[in-house]
Amino acid sequence: MNSPRFASAWATAAGWEDALHAVIAELPRLPQANLGFLYVSDHFAFAIDTILGQLRAQTGVLEWVGATGVGVIGTQGAALDAPGISVMLGAFPLDSFRVFSGRRPLPRDFAPYAALVHADPLTPDMSELVQDMALKVRGGRIAGGLASARQQAFHIAGEALTGGLSGVAFNEHIQTLTGVSQGCAPLPGSWRVTQAQDSLIERINGRPAVEVFREAAGTLGTDLRRAVSTLLVGLTDADDDRRQFAARRIVALDVRSGRIAITESIAKGQNIVFLKRDEETARSELAHMLAELKAACPHPPKGGIYVNCASRGGVMFERDDSELEMIREVFGPIPLAGFFAAGEIAGDHLFGQTGTLTLFL
Repeated sequence: MNSPRFASAWATAAGWEDALHAVIAELPRLPQANLGFLYVSDHFAFAIDTILGQLRAQTGVLEWVGATGVGVIGTQGAALDAPGISVMLGAFPLDSFRVFSGRRPLPRDFAPYAALVHADPLTPDMSELVQDMALKVRGGRIAGGLASARQQAFHIAGEALTGGLSGVAFNEHIQTLTGVSQGCAPLPGSWRVTQAQDSLIERINGRPAVEVFREAAGTLGTDLRRAVSTLLVGLTDADDDRRQFAARRIVALDVRSGRIAITESIAKGQNIVFLKRDEETARSELAHMLAELKAACPHPPKGGIYVNCASRGGVMFERDDSELEMIREVFGPIPLAGFFAAGEIAGDHLFGQTGTLTLFL
């Protein structure tokens, strides 16, 4: 076996036993399967160890990675804020992958070229942890997302875990491609934070932050309540790179002090853009990402993992499965699993508000 093969199934049900039974019944048989990807609705987080045990017994696959999510994704659909389970099995060449976690470090004699990772959203300095992981992967190709849950979130690497980051690393024999759909577009202008404290942006280009925000928002700025619900702040790495950004929600505006609060700590000198977020922009951007991925594929992909932001799905699109429909239109009904995450990972970046599709070639 020179390249991996995949099979997937997903199901929603009020109880985890019914959902798991449906998944196992629909899961195509895959001889030589040796790695499983498991995404469990946070409704079933309390039973995650039992679900793992039953999947091992029913499939014979011993190695598993994955996470809990506030929704799950499968080849045929997606369900946000609904109880469900999504599973994908992979049959990989021997010695082509290693499952790892804080309790189970990667062996020194394994050279990682790509990695699929999951993490606890409450882990401090997650952006730095992602960057550190990317440096350990020779090809720099990491993708994945932060587990999500209304209460306790778990990520999976052989067992259910809290805290830190875990996943599966692949050697150079496993080819992957990852595309990022940011779901929003930069408004005109780029800015530099000149005064900040924790997650508060106090001054931008030497002016009160709210004043600059109102100016950048244009006609939307006449209704600040609407502007806050529609626009985002994008953190960028350089003055001339407005296309690569990490979107962060605006939590509050203080008109009296002129400060803006966002969902991440920010430092003086950070470059930012303001972003417009709506379904039309998101649909267009996703279609563009899928077209670029297809053009980059030397042959049809064999399977995929879709990590979607919990603020997308039916919150942004017409339905929870609208994005899956677009993926199927481009790549067909390939085996696929995924979840709605608290943050998305691609390259050395921790994103928000995005959908990331990783394809196995």
